[in-house]
Amino acid sequence: MDTYNIEVAGVKRKLPVIKISNDLSIASFVILGDTEMVCASAIEIVKRLPEVDVLVTAEAKGIPLAFEISRLLKMKKYIVARKSIKPYMDSPIIDEVVSITTQKKQLLVLDEQDALDIKGKRVALIDDVISTGESLSAIERLVESVGGIIVARAAILAEGDASDRDDIIFLKALPLFKN
Repeated sequence: MDTYNIEVAGVKRKLPVIKISNDLSIASFVILGDTEMVCASAIEIVKRLPEVDVLVTAEAKGIPLAFEISRLLKMKKYIVARKSIKPYMDSPIIDEVVSITTQKKQLLVLDEQDALDIKGKRVALIDDVISTGESLSAIERLVESVGGIIVARAAILAEGDASDRDDIIFLKALPLFKN
């Protein structure tokens, strides 16, 4: 198996290169369960963030990073845009997204209480990897639709052309691989 070596925030990883279509492969970067990477990256992201009131991430891979950033910022909570409507949700706010890794339509959903917690607040959008920006755009639409003010978009890695963006905070560029 091909691998790609990367060092982020002083933490080294050997990432497997995975074919996701006939034309494209990606270096698979998974932070779920990687406490060392999450903690080291969160420290570096916090240094780059402007003043924010609330963090918003999409389910699921951004959750540990949003948790650690919120802990470092001494926030009482962060908000997760869920990927399905849950029975406890009152008046859910919904958007759809197709990302590079899922390659099918997914929902992103905020509960009414989440919307109230976001309204009028300075929001940082948090993710593990920003690639095509489709997931990020869907979260932006959700946050803006409930009156949040997006002041930062942050991720550990910017993949492919995302590394050329000047509107995101990221720690390292990650290439895409043509097959």
